[in-house]
Order: sequence, then structure tokens, then C-alpha cells
Amino acid sequence: MASLGPGALADKPSKDGNEAISSDQNVLQKHVAFFDRNHDGVVYPWETFQGFRAIGCGLLLSTVSAFLINIALSQKTRPGKFPSLLFPIEIKNIQRAKHGSDSGVYDTEGRFVLSKFEEIFAKHARANTNALTGDELMGMLKSNRVPKDYKGWVASYAEWKILYILCKDKNGLLHKDTIRAVYDGSLFETMEKERMSAHKKASIT
Repeated sequence: MASLGPGALADKPSKDGNEAISSDQNVLQKHVAFFDRNHDGVVYPWETFQGFRAIGCGLLLSTVSAFLINIALSQKTRPGKFPSLLFPIEIKNIQRAKHGSDSGVYDTEGRFVLSKFEEIFAKHARANTNALTGDELMGMLKSNRVPKDYKGWVASYAEWKILYILCKDKNGLLHKDTIRAVYDGSLFETMEKERMSAHKKASIT
């Protein structure tokens, strides 16, 4: 599974003192950029839909996700601008839309915090030190909850539940390298390529 290369990004301290990985395009931007299907720096609902379909999500989930995600994030990424009924998400400002009750793996500037990532497994991985079971995942989500941050609870649950359903192995484990790859968006690209390859093989046979 693709992940962040050790020499590709420079390590810098984040504002809370944890080690963070930074680049010209921060890691959170890379995570979202997969859904920018025409690469213009803006993600519209139909592009979010296309991105979800590209990684194997069904029509209903893709439609609902596109609707909710773009409505929730659009104005947060467009400070000072009049609301748009097209609900565009500006990738350059995506860190402004970071929700609460999360793992803290992205810092406030959208950078990858390695210590927070490792903390997920140090605290919650019991059956396998390099993977999470469904129950362990739920335990992590509960431990991350900020009191009365109901929007954050729902957002975190939806994100992780979709990831678990799509990427768990036959034993119900969500592996560390898979989770690492989702943070920088490389997982989405891999899933799309694998799905396209499978379709080509099916059409040939």
C-alpha cells in the first residue's frame, strides 16, 4: 500500500510541539485533492460523487456523501466570500474545515503529525499491533469525542466507518499502512487504479 515516502516531505514541529510533516501542498490538501477531478483547486459536489464512485462506493452512499460533505465544508473553505449554491470546496483552505473529535493526526495547518498517528495503535491496537479491529476502531472514536461536539462525532464516525467497510481485510482488520495511506490520499488513487484494472480484466474475459 502506498504511503508517505521518508524523503519526500520535511519534518517540522507543529504548533502543539508534536512532529509534523509538511510540504508545499499540505497532507490534508493531498487527502482532499483526489476528489478534485479536473485539478482546478476546487471540489464541487459532482466531483465528490465521482471520487466516491471511483473508489467503489455505491450510488446512494456517493450521492449522500457528496451532498453532506460539500454543504458542510464549502463555506468554511471560502472565508469572506458570499455563499454559493454550487457548494464548492477550496482545497487551499481545507484546514479551516477540520472538524473536532478527531485523531489529531492532522494539525491545525493540515500537516501530518506522526506521533499522533502512532498513538492510535499504541492506545487502541490490541489484537494486532499494526491493525485495528472493528471494536478497537469504535473504542478509538469514543475516546476522541469532545463533549457535546455532536457534529464532530458524526463526521469522525462516518469517515472511519466508510474506510473500515471498504478496506478491512478478510479477518476484519484495518491495517496500519492502509490508514497511513488514507491520510495523504494515496490510498484513494490506489483503490481507483485497482478498480479500473479489475474492470478491464472483467471486460476482456
